[in-house]
Amino acid sequence: MYPRPRPRGFDPLAYLADYFDTIEINSTFYRPAAQESAESWAQRVGGNPTFRFTAKLWRRFTHERDEAFTRADVAAARTALDPLADAGRLGAVLLQFPWSFRRDDESRLWLDDVTRVFRKFPLVLEVRHESWNVPEFYQELSEGGIGFVNIDQPRFKHSIGPSATATSRVGYVRIHGRNYADWFRKDASVEKRYDYLYTGQELEPWVERIQVVTEEAEDVYVVTNNHYKGKGIANAVMLQAQLAGRPMPAPPGVVATYAKTLAGYAEMADEPIASVTGRTRTPALRPA
Repeated sequence: MYPRPRPRGFDPLAYLADYFDTIEINSTFYRPAAQESAESWAQRVGGNPTFRFTAKLWRRFTHERDEAFTRADVAAARTALDPLADAGRLGAVLLQFPWSFRRDDESRLWLDDVTRVFRKFPLVLEVRHESWNVPEFYQELSEGGIGFVNIDQPRFKHSIGPSATATSRVGYVRIHGRNYADWFRKDASVEKRYDYLYTGQELEPWVERIQVVTEEAEDVYVVTNNHYKGKGIANAVMLQAQLAGRPMPAPPGVVATYAKTLAGYAEMADEPIASVTGRTRTPALRPA
């Protein structure tokens, strides 16, 4: 994915920001990031004025729900979010809940508490269980100014399906891959779970959905989360090309690795060019 050998002083984050307009920060899901790290991230993408980060909220608020969270937990989660917002580089905060988070009174109260304490940020919500797929839920999101995350995922019983829904000024799409064999396997590694490369034909329905979301929302983020061995980057280039109707600049290393898949979608450029497809930003990777 990156140049080999890497030039002296090479910055992978700045390199990706030359090709794409967003990166979804995954590390903030596992632990709060330091303020200094967030400030550095914002500075390192300075070459792309349209670039915005999205950041996953700490799992304390989405996956560790046995005990009520505290003010200290909220303050810790905000240590990275506040600097990015202050720098004008925060596009959305992603609340990603697991499939086990089902729509009942207890879950709705928990969700209300989380969204209330983080309401100063542009919030987007990902749920994976079909129990949330009811009109009143989308109405509640719209009234609260919270964006709905449209997802592609391996579908099993009671999994929420593909959609093209916008409930706030921020539209969001996440492409997870379709690795059915490992998605729910408990001993599967993260790499295995997200090891999937889409074909252009598989992405075409999502291009149509993204266009629908773009008509409804002011700022749209498209995240290719099938990140294993740069496959998400390859699919992000393909989505950009399909949305733009022309081949798009791509990291040479990705083109070399996935030459057959990217044929007709990627162009080689001596110097990377920041790509903007209307109001839609693609894709996402995890900054170091």
